[in-house]
Amino acid sequence: MSVQATRRLVLQWTLRNATCPVLNLRTILGSDNVRQRGFMTCRLLCSTHNQTSTLHQHTDLSQLQLQPGRELSIRALLDMGFTDTQADQLLEAANKGRGGQSEHASSTLMALFVLGLNPSSVLKVLEKCPELFYVKGTQLQQRMDNLRRLGLLEGSLQRVVSHYPQILTLPLRRVNTVARFLREKCAFTVQQATDIIRDSPAVVQDDLGQLEYKFQYTYFRMGVKQAEMVKSKLFRVTLEEVRCRHSFLERRGLYQTPDKKGQTLIVNPKLKDILAVAEDTYLADIAMATQEEFKVFQKLMAREWQEEDEEQERDMGADSDDDDEEEDEDEEDMKSGYRQRRKK
Repeated sequence: MSVQATRRLVLQWTLRNATCPVLNLRTILGSDNVRQRGFMTCRLLCSTHNQTSTLHQHTDLSQLQLQPGRELSIRALLDMGFTDTQADQLLEAANKGRGGQSEHASSTLMALFVLGLNPSSVLKVLEKCPELFYVKGTQLQQRMDNLRRLGLLEGSLQRVVSHYPQILTLPLRRVNTVARFLREKCAFTVQQATDIIRDSPAVVQDDLGQLEYKFQYTYFRMGVKQAEMVKSKLFRVTLEEVRCRHSFLERRGLYQTPDKKGQTLIVNPKLKDILAVAEDTYLADIAMATQEEFKVFQKLMAREWQEEDEEQERDMGADSDDDDEEEDEDEEDMKSGYRQRRKK
């Protein structure tokens, strides 16, 4: 029997008998490129070491790889296309987690393969984020589908998962909340919100208060619009770094906050030239200062911010005391009124 015929039969058997929650008919045929998905599935199921093996052997291999909850083994990993070294590394990573190897490890691997990642990429993803071993295959598929609905299409989705696999450990609600926050609170368009999640996926784990403050600081204090924020990849940079680089330029007379008409007396550098470059480049080309000067300024800014935080805490404490006094006065007034009514 030819290899092509064997692959076709294995694919037919898989579609009839697949028990894995990740790899099913909808998953395989849910893409526009049916032939590519089918070929990838066959490649995963067929041994790369012996392409002339019988259909019975392929069927045993399929059962081995697709059976949910089955513990990973060197043989199974080799049959999936990993090298000996990669298989050892992956097995070590899978067994290193809490309580030994997870029952979801095999379905996690299949979900990442179905996404279109090759064995090397799968290994890198799981080494970056071993928590994925403990996520159900069905949950991984749902989270990938959700990212597609947010606008991360094929190619972009694979890059995001490879760069920041932690995004697949977060509940759907969290990712959707951040996407909605960017659109509603920061007035980004749908496409701009998608671009932010694609270029800065770690934003989904940022504190929403800090996220809003960073946006407002850049929008109001620096006078930068949303489109330029997206191009400069603002949300890859910490709030402290944004404030420090901007304030350093401002105090050197190299940056001005635009007036209500958006005008300035000088030409401000672009946001991407301030943030999206290495510190050496920023100092040499934009700030025209030395490392020593910038280090001293950073220490001064850190002290100023600490004093501001302490002052805010004191103000909040004073406000709380005032509220308590007002509550006491209100309570005393209520008691006084009650006594007067009793006398009447």
